[in-house]
Amino acid sequence: MSIPEAHHGSSTLEPPQTHPNGRSFGPGRALRQGGKVLPEHARGHNRSLLLQTLFHQGAMSRADLSRETGLTRVTISDLISDLIADGFVAEMGVREASGPGKPAMLVDLDRDGHRIVGIDLSGADAFIGAVLTLDGDIVARREVPIVTDGDVIEAVVQLARDLVGDAHAPVLGIGVGTPGIVDDSGVILSAPNLRWAGFDLEGALKTALGLPVLVANDANAAVLAEYTFGGAGDDVLLVKVGRGVGSGLLASGQPMRGAHFAAGEIGHVTVGTDGGPVCACGKVGCLEAWLSVPALTARLAAASDDDARDGILRDAGERLGIALAPIVGVLDVSEIVLSGPPELLDGPLAHATVETLRARTLAEFHDGVRVRMTEQGQDIVLRGAAVMVLSGQLGVS
Repeated sequence: MSIPEAHHGSSTLEPPQTHPNGRSFGPGRALRQGGKVLPEHARGHNRSLLLQTLFHQGAMSRADLSRETGLTRVTISDLISDLIADGFVAEMGVREASGPGKPAMLVDLDRDGHRIVGIDLSGADAFIGAVLTLDGDIVARREVPIVTDGDVIEAVVQLARDLVGDAHAPVLGIGVGTPGIVDDSGVILSAPNLRWAGFDLEGALKTALGLPVLVANDANAAVLAEYTFGGAGDDVLLVKVGRGVGSGLLASGQPMRGAHFAAGEIGHVTVGTDGGPVCACGKVGCLEAWLSVPALTARLAAASDDDARDGILRDAGERLGIALAPIVGVLDVSEIVLSGPPELLDGPLAHATVETLRARTLAEFHDGVRVRMTEQGQDIVLRGAAVMVLSGQLGVS
């Protein structure tokens, strides 16, 4: 049974919300901000608010923008003039007349004026990169085998160079999603699979490419993609299952990074006192040892029949529910999104996760938590990398 078919009490497995234009913000969704706007930051905030509105609502007149944002028409006209000069906004022609008076000129983001390069370093076999539009659509794609011998960073730099060459438009910036713990300056504090510790990946790429670069953990990038392009709400946990297991968190629309930049690192949480498989970290019973794609695939391959396979998947789902229940209880997230191979996650594993969450959280408040698969597939980190650039360069999310 697939996720769209399953309902268990009030906590449900549900399909993603779909939107005709592929965007998740409705007309009332506000610009995400972390605190009070200081006077010296007002112009930058107003610029981002205007771009945010155009990004999610499309072409509008200056008067429409004034009504929608609450900014004065003088401020809107001033900002639009600057953004047209900078190449981020374009006049799209006049609106079809519907009454007396001069038809209004429509403006919109110049969606073809810039491209974004996204890179995903979390794959099991290859580094993947893409050229994306400002709307998150992929227009070119490249991949290179993961480097096991030699210079990993040179392989990443060359992949980025090739993608910049494929852009055929000015590149707004480069976003990178990588395994490991990443600080807010793009320094990889620890990424054992890539043999990086204390490595300034963001600085190395900026120096080599001469373009704006933003680097984040792959799961943290993925949850941004789900927020901007996948219909997620303001309080969401995305669990990314691949070579390892990690998660990205948003609370009130704000990314949660943690005191040590390790928020969401659930893969090495012990999820049972009944023993279990030995994890690569040396501990027994880590979530990753039950749930990672290599570990789960190996156990399924050794299963004797379909019932045994379902039992393995349900056991993994129960362990995931054990790990997630305290997070749901503490943070009161409204939905959990699963990202990874649907043949593993969509079915018995997801159902067992929901059942475990229901059994281990307060029914009155948490039975309504939605659990669903992402519809963005394997492109979710690439699209999240694009959101990082949109947010960093234009203030759009």
